Amino acid sequence: MALVTTILAAAEEGQHGNVALETLVFFGIALVIFAALALVVFSYRDVANRHAGKGRAFAQSHGADVEHRTGSGH
Repeated sequence: MALVTTILAAAEEGQHGNVALETLVFFGIALVIFAALALVVFSYRDVANRHAGKGRAFAQSHGADVEHRTGSGH
């Protein structure tokens, strides 16, 4: 029973700061991580269209049927 009262007394003496302000740090960290990941995803934008000519040339040289494929993905 003495352990429980010691833990309760320590909890009462603890710092009671503004929890909302303390969580803003985690929000900032998450925001930075998601922004970095968005930058990585954005850097791969339109990569397939930039290399469509190389892809068609490779497919033709290896005997693939390229008549049904288009560079726009439709």
